[in-house]
Amino acid sequence: MRIETDKDLCCGAGTCVLAAPAVFDQNDEDGTVILLDATPGAEQRAAVKEAAERCPTAAIRIA
Repeated sequence: MRIETDKDLCCGAGTCVLAAPAVFDQNDEDGTVILLDATPGAEQRAAVKEAAERCPTAAIRIA
């Protein structure tokens, strides 16, 4: 699994951080997504999928 994020689309809702805190964080200044792990292990698959599905602006892509 490889994850890509688009900071230009991100609105800073933080749903990704709530779903997968080991993979995503938020910028302290504007709340936009910070990708902590672009290639997380299989144990993070469900959490990352949930984060992508809940993202209100579709700023997270799973490849």
